[in-house]
Amino acid sequence: MLITFIRSIVLYIIVLVVMRLMGKREIGQLQPFELAISIMIADLASIPMTDPGIPIFNGIIPILGLLIMHLIISMINMKSSKAREIICGRPSILIYRGKINENNLKKERFTINELEERLRGNNVINLGDVEYAILETSGQVTVILKPDKRNTIPQDFNIMPDYEGIPYDLVVDGEVMKENLKAIGKNYNWLKKEVGKFNMKPEEALIVTLDGKGQMFCQKKEKGV
Repeated sequence: MLITFIRSIVLYIIVLVVMRLMGKREIGQLQPFELAISIMIADLASIPMTDPGIPIFNGIIPILGLLIMHLIISMINMKSSKAREIICGRPSILIYRGKINENNLKKERFTINELEERLRGNNVINLGDVEYAILETSGQVTVILKPDKRNTIPQDFNIMPDYEGIPYDLVVDGEVMKENLKAIGKNYNWLKKEVGKFNMKPEEALIVTLDGKGQMFCQKKEKGV
C-alpha cells in the first residue's frame, strides 16, 4: 500500500513537470498532436501507478520520450509553415461574409446546432449578426461580427484614452511581491506607507494591487480565515 502511494506521488510529479514543460495552453486550446500526447501520458502514468509489479521506469521512460517528441514537433512547427499545416491543419471558415459555408460545415462534421452553440459561447445569439466565423486548428471558433453589430470603441468617437498599463500585485495573502515592487521602482518602505493609509500593514492585507494610473486597491484579510 505504501509503495503504491509513493509511486503515485512520483508519477504525479513527473507528469506535472512534463505538462509544465509542454507549455501553458489551456486544454481547450491544445493542438491535435498535443492532445494525443496528453492522453498517452495519462495512460502511461496510470499503468505503473496501479500495478506495483510493473517497474516505475516502464512509465517514466515512455513519458520522457513523449516529451522529447512533443518538443521536436513544436520546433518543427515553428520552423516550417508547411509542416505546421500538415500537423495542426488549417483554420476553416464556417461563415463567410454573413453566409454559412455548407461545404466547410460538412467537411468539419459541424451541424448547424453545433455552430449556434459555439456562437452562443461567444455571446452571439443571432446568426444574422455574424460576418465571419472561423474554426481554428485548436477547435475554438473565432467570431467577427458585422460592422453595425460590433461594440463601439473610443476610436469610433476619435477619443484617445490614457495609457493604462498593467496592474501589479504588490501583496498577495500577506506576502509582499518583492519582484513586482522592484519592477515599478518602489521599495517596502513606500509600500508600508501607502498601505498604512488603509489602516493596515502589508502583511495584514489579503490583496494589494497598483494599476497603471497609480490607483491602489487594498483589502485586509479577515481574522480567522
